[in-house]
Amino acid sequence: MEYRYRPEGVCSQELIFNIEDGKVMDLKVIGGCSGNLQGIAQLVKGLPIDEVIERLKGIKCGFKLTSCPDQISKALENYKNIRK
Repeated sequence: MEYRYRPEGVCSQELIFNIEDGKVMDLKVIGGCSGNLQGIAQLVKGLPIDEVIERLKGIKCGFKLTSCPDQISKALENYKNIRK
């Protein structure tokens, strides 16, 4: 299932997930730090949603209160909430 999320407070503009059986099968990030986000997308591929949330939640970017990884965790938390 494709799920799209608009992150807040970061450089990336959109997160596009392909989620199957509770796992992140693919992640594309529009905008942001391309190399870093491509790397993160590869690292989360195939992982259960809860594991991705646990690993990325609370990461900050410099002086900001959030980061692209933190926004990925927020997107997945939101996905879980709307799927209930």
